[in-house]
Amino acid sequence: MPKDRSIPRSSIPSVDRLLDMPGLRTAAERHGRTLVVEAAREILDEVRRSIATGAETDPGAVEPPVLAARIAARAAKAASPSLRPVFNLTGTVLHTNLGRAGLAQEAIDAVVEAAARPSTLEYDVGRAGRGDRDGHVEGLLRRLTGAEAATVVNNNAAAVLIVLSTLAKGREVPVSRGELVEIGGSFRMPDVMAEAGCILREVGTTNRTHLRDFSAAIGEETAMAMKIHASNYAIQGFTAEVPEAELAALCRERGIPFAVDLGSGALVELERYGLAHETTVRETLAAGADLVTFSGDKLLGGPQAGLIVGRTDLIAEIKRNPLKRALRLDKMTLAALAATLALYLDPDRIAGRLPTLRHLTRPADRIADLCAELAPAVRDGVGPGFDVETRPCLSQIGSGALPVASIPSHAIAIAPTAARRGGALKRLAATLAALPVPVIGRIADGVLILDLRCLDDADGFRAQMAELSIGGTPEK
Repeated sequence: MPKDRSIPRSSIPSVDRLLDMPGLRTAAERHGRTLVVEAAREILDEVRRSIATGAETDPGAVEPPVLAARIAARAAKAASPSLRPVFNLTGTVLHTNLGRAGLAQEAIDAVVEAAARPSTLEYDVGRAGRGDRDGHVEGLLRRLTGAEAATVVNNNAAAVLIVLSTLAKGREVPVSRGELVEIGGSFRMPDVMAEAGCILREVGTTNRTHLRDFSAAIGEETAMAMKIHASNYAIQGFTAEVPEAELAALCRERGIPFAVDLGSGALVELERYGLAHETTVRETLAAGADLVTFSGDKLLGGPQAGLIVGRTDLIAEIKRNPLKRALRLDKMTLAALAATLALYLDPDRIAGRLPTLRHLTRPADRIADLCAELAPAVRDGVGPGFDVETRPCLSQIGSGALPVASIPSHAIAIAPTAARRGGALKRLAATLAALPVPVIGRIADGVLILDLRCLDDADGFRAQMAELSIGGTPEK
């Protein structure tokens, strides 16, 4: 039985009456009348159900100003994009869940130009006829990697898929057991190979694979051999793997292509910027690989894309595969990729122009200074229930690049006081994530860590802390 029906249904205002209120007229102008009407009907239905079940007994709940405020908030939330900026303070520079590489300003400008106006996407001005959209980046890729030819698709998994589908469908591909990786989202290399229609031939063991293992596996049914860069894990201890140059020589001797899925997409030697060595695309080709696949939005620092470089005949065959059209890049991604690659023509200045390299090479002492500057704002924002201090920490590259390497950094550390235990830290993390521009850190050892390595907008971050202080728990 209902607990209370003291609020008569007749007291609930109509949709038309509510829409005539100034606040909702403004909401309709901002978000559109259709969206506001839908929000009004949803709110009124919820109120009716609450009254019917006795869950709502306060007559003030059906006052027009109260309902109008709820409707306006519902409409604003529905109109807000779910894809929005955040402050990545996790300490992972290339965070897969937070969009990986940020684009350089040159790439952003190129995207805007490509989006706003007609372009030479597939038009050859010199010949006054149809062109090849790969032509906008192929020359740059050849110059930067030393490859004979190049093509691009929409991500690196697609690059691997189309290589296997083109060159190995229905035939065997030997791969070391220690390289059968699982990438983000539970996508596994054996599954990609099966989808491409080729037959995986596992060789060696998890920790040790020798050239003789590949030699024994290559036969009449072998289409190609493949080496997969261990980008998101490391096997240590009693290990062995076949050097690329040796495997390339074996493949040449047996007359089959040798492909390397490099993954990370390093185009420059990271040592020159004080970072650990990561095998570059040029080094891999120089070692004898016939094809190399890699990502555009990892160490390369560009948009999501899958790049394939290597022998002219193999690239031409890949471009004839019907999958190439299904996996091709759109004009905005292509514009961003071309602009990013062009930055590599000036390696002396690229660390300051490419956000990925700028974040990776930011000195720890400068990050420490930034932490000291912003710690008071954080302390005021979180209030007396938490202790706030600055401390050294370690950042990581992320997205499978140099998985065991770390970079000295500095962070603002937030810990609950003795009086506030339990879920206080998780609630604080959720509150920070609910700010207008979400602040995303990481929880480790009972402390919320805000690693400022990737913080470019100190003023914006300070404003978020003021929002936290003023509003307590922010509106969702």
